Amino acid sequence: MSFGDFEGSEDIRLAWLTGLAPDPALTVSEWSDRHRILSSRAASEAGPYRTDRTPYMRAIMDALSPANPARRVIFMKAAQVGATEAGNNWIGFCIHRAPGPFLAVQPTVDLAKRLSQQRIDPLIEESPELRALVMPSRSKDSGNTILGKRFPGGQLILTGANSAVGLRSMPARWVFLDEVDAYPGDIDGEGDPIGLAEARTISFGHRSKVFLASTPTVKGLSRIEREYELSDQQRYHVPCPHCGCLQWLQFERLRWEPGHPETTRYICEHCEEPINERHKTDMMDEQSGAQWIATGDPETLQKAQASGIVGYHISGLYSPLGWLSWVEIARNWELAQGNESALKTMKNTILGETWQERGEAPDWQRIYERREDWHLGEAPEGTLILTGGADVQRDRIEIDVWGWGPNLESWLVDHVVLEGDTAREEVWGDLTDFLGETWRHAGGARMALARMAIDTGDGATTDAVYGWCRKMGHGQVIAVKGVGGFDRSTPVDGPSYVDVNEGGRKVRRGVRLWKVAGAVFKSETYRFLRLAGPTDEELADGVGWPAGYVHIPKGTTAEWTKQLTAEQLMTIKTRQGFQRLEWKNTRDRNEALDCRVYARAAAWLMGMDRWDATRWEQLREQVNAGRDTERPAGQPHPQVLKPPPPRQSGWFGERKGNWF
Repeated sequence: MSFGDFEGSEDIRLAWLTGLAPDPALTVSEWSDRHRILSSRAASEAGPYRTDRTPYMRAIMDALSPANPARRVIFMKAAQVGATEAGNNWIGFCIHRAPGPFLAVQPTVDLAKRLSQQRIDPLIEESPELRALVMPSRSKDSGNTILGKRFPGGQLILTGANSAVGLRSMPARWVFLDEVDAYPGDIDGEGDPIGLAEARTISFGHRSKVFLASTPTVKGLSRIEREYELSDQQRYHVPCPHCGCLQWLQFERLRWEPGHPETTRYICEHCEEPINERHKTDMMDEQSGAQWIATGDPETLQKAQASGIVGYHISGLYSPLGWLSWVEIARNWELAQGNESALKTMKNTILGETWQERGEAPDWQRIYERREDWHLGEAPEGTLILTGGADVQRDRIEIDVWGWGPNLESWLVDHVVLEGDTAREEVWGDLTDFLGETWRHAGGARMALARMAIDTGDGATTDAVYGWCRKMGHGQVIAVKGVGGFDRSTPVDGPSYVDVNEGGRKVRRGVRLWKVAGAVFKSETYRFLRLAGPTDEELADGVGWPAGYVHIPKGTTAEWTKQLTAEQLMTIKTRQGFQRLEWKNTRDRNEALDCRVYARAAAWLMGMDRWDATRWEQLREQVNAGRDTERPAGQPHPQVLKPPPPRQSGWFGERKGNWF
């Protein structure tokens, strides 16, 4: 029996031969230059894709080609150097020339949807070859959805690293993991998202390929740095236009006159001659001798070669002319001086390097001695909104109320301990009453608690917290759980839904739970605590407090101050021999620090980090108007506020003394 005995035998024969055909010799960069069209919807330079515009990407894309022996391609890079477009080129290449199951992972499902709509859809629509293979989404049974694109011989699945279901959805020959430093540390208790994604490639063996790309974050916590250190550690070397010697560009050799970034030049490490930026295009051209050179030690190189791991690092100094200039880098560096947060951003996004976090705790005694002249239970001038953080222990609930103003300036407004067995109803009734309390503002208004985040924990109190949160609803109360990770762009992730027990029955999707990367807010708190405030003379001259400054009142005890500084960022060695950073207690109790983290998470979820001057001015007007009305001030949406819950007991009463 032969193919000719069947109806449609020619189609069957062609499909059979296509399946037996070897992978194409065409590289991803060659395919991109022939077929990729950049859409004005997603690119600053629309039109045909030209690898020569970012020549350092050629070797990286070619390493992604099926014929290349590399199985694991690592790219640690600055922001906006073309990494995501290289990954999109790889997607287009595989749809067209090497079809198979492809898994593309973004930090979150929402970002995966955005990538699909802003990058993948234009990628397909602008290329006739891809448009013929992927049916329009409006077609019936097209297999083309936001998170799934079906094509002959394979399908593309897009998902987020925060979705365990998406990561284990199918076997995959090709896996693109973008911005891996923004991935959560553990996903739904099933492990590391990178490990879950890579497990999809097992059945494809040596024919699979994984591409990991990311801007790095914190040294010791950065996934991409750890992966890069296991690779051959290639850096892009370019020739000096004066002496011709190869070197990789380093920020330390960028020089300019202080206060005059327009004088910026690069100093050759061999001949010490200044290099003007106009030479950069010729220097990066491969025809001039520019090339990737492995810089790892011999042992690392040997292991990387045996494992098929190649790694590349590029900084913003290589950004093509018209994108990010050396003058802009110098100007940003000068502007960042004295601002640790801005320096961190420079290090990560412009230099493509990790930031060495200062993990030592501030001196608690110095914090205690600088306390200011107001008392707990009062909201000082400058406070415009209140958030709370609650830490649940077996015999008590500890709550800190923090006031916030523009630029994340904050004031400790109250510290309350609700004594009682948290397995019993009484203490939860007290906590319900607490939500309806108000605090007197220095201007005379009464301020209500806008949001309170409460830790659900992992112990015996978890079910009680879930049950109380469900009764309180989704408005004023936020259920949170601390997780690992150091993603500053999304330090609070969610919500996910958890089932809760109530009255002996299981309530499905009973509580919305948010995951909080406590490491982000702990580092931020310590950074803010180290800030020096203005002198009395400077205050008299109108000098304001630095952004993020933390104000502590006189009523605060030494014990609370010790708790606020009770952890330290330490280097831990894992069983695999890697080093990672982890927050460790240096004292028995750390409730004050935890409560600060939860209150800060509540502020972040409200969008406080993105509020502009107009929004803060609206809150200021609301607080000022609160002097003449009984309506509590300091609420983000006063027009839709519900009245506070009724009192269940008379325990709160008139404020007397400090509650510790």
